[in-house]
Amino acid sequence: MIAAIRFRRDEVYIANLVKCRPPGNRTPEPDEAAACLPYLERQIALLRPRLLCTLGLPSTRALLPEVRAISAVRGRLHSWRGLPLIPTFHPAYLLRNPDAKHDAWSDLKLVARTVGRPVDGTGATS
Repeated sequence: MIAAIRFRRDEVYIANLVKCRPPGNRTPEPDEAAACLPYLERQIALLRPRLLCTLGLPSTRALLPEVRAISAVRGRLHSWRGLPLIPTFHPAYLLRNPDAKHDAWSDLKLVARTVGRPVDGTGATS
């Protein structure tokens, strides 16, 4: 996904909301996310990113608590503490639901455009 919008891996920081994997790799419970959120907030403060892209509902809901469904907020630019935030589907969801890849691609193009790196439909920079 990173390569598709012509970013190098060293230009992107990937962080997890929860800092240890829940049993069975299940979705984190709200209390698990809440326990780890201060650490994530500190990571963001230290890194000072130009943009946040949340992948999936747990990470999106941690930063935008009013969100009830990714489909309701993806595809649009949001803000978290003054930082642009773009929610999209988690890669695991895309593996189970290939039809959603088109929407995720639109979201990733929005990420690139928001930081001044437009891409065309093929992933090439324009």
